[in-house]
Amino acid sequence: MTPTLDDRITGSLLGAAVGDALGGPVEGYTPEQILERHGGRVSGIVGPWNGGEWRTARPIAPYHKGDGHVTDDTLMTHALIRVYEKVRGHLDAYAVADHLVPELMGSPVWIPELEAEALPLQRIFLAEKWIVTRLHYGHVDPREAGSGNIVNCGAAMYMAPVGLVNAAHPEAAYAEALDVAGAHQSSYGREAAGVFAAAVAAACVPGATAASVVDAALALAKDGTRSAIEAVAEVAARHTDFEAALTPLRKAVAPFDSVGPDYRSPSLGARRPSRLHAIEELPIALGMLIVGEGDYRRTVLGAVNYGRDCDSIATMAGAIVGALHGESAVPADWAKRVAEASRLDLHAPARALTEVTREVFARDAERRRAHESAFTALTSGAR
Repeated sequence: MTPTLDDRITGSLLGAAVGDALGGPVEGYTPEQILERHGGRVSGIVGPWNGGEWRTARPIAPYHKGDGHVTDDTLMTHALIRVYEKVRGHLDAYAVADHLVPELMGSPVWIPELEAEALPLQRIFLAEKWIVTRLHYGHVDPREAGSGNIVNCGAAMYMAPVGLVNAAHPEAAYAEALDVAGAHQSSYGREAAGVFAAAVAAACVPGATAASVVDAALALAKDGTRSAIEAVAEVAARHTDFEAALTPLRKAVAPFDSVGPDYRSPSLGARRPSRLHAIEELPIALGMLIVGEGDYRRTVLGAVNYGRDCDSIATMAGAIVGALHGESAVPADWAKRVAEASRLDLHAPARALTEVTREVFARDAERRRAHESAFTALTSGAR
């Protein structure tokens, strides 16, 4: 049975949150370190890398990553959904300034990794705090606020809602995400936000497959982002086992990744604007989608065991697979445990976004009909 819009939105948001929670405890490590630490590959929810010492162990402290806790990827995704609830229409960079920044600064939420209720601003990292600094304190034009920030996946990681509001219309998702992300990112970070949103929207097309999602992403991606996706997709097509694909996928994306081989010690040129580079997370998420043939477990566990920024890779991969197949694709036991451990109702944001998406589509359809009528009148007169 073809998944409905409601099912795809629920599946995508659940899939993203579960992927985030699975990847969190091994974020920043290599596949080899993950193998040694866990005595094999991660195959489900695991505890903190440093066990009971997570509160003080560097470089993770003071975050309780693991045990089913979601990270900032999910916190930002849910914050963006709350913006959609307020605006009840398409978003732009001004919506970030007018609504997302106040959410981050003034609306306490439960932060699973801090095991406390706190402002999202107290959890997000510097690349995300940038939008608060630039928009609230610096009063920068929202459409230009992303310029000067480090170029990373900070904006891309929470763009799934943009793809879902524009379900089955990747071109519209790409354009809206570029506008929204302009307040946060520039260069290939902003481009990745647009392409990821487009991939999620493409996954909602009835009959979509892993291959069609990647094709839709390539049709819109520019510069280094497009080249990186092409290189990774070509390698991924040769594999159906993520274990065998881990090293080849890293080699494929390495020429486009500015961070370098040591994720915790970035190169001097890391995360600077460039038309030649790409963030690592999106191409790898799409690569694992191909390797996993759209299966949630295979795709997301491939993303998790890749290491490096694997919570964001798994977030993106999980969002796409969930949009492809709906809620049933996401293992129910994982979803239940993540919701309980994170003290979050993971279905409520999906219900809210579904309602907004239907409202937005109705207004979009009305505008299209008005445009068609006006255009017909313009072209049907006597010559």
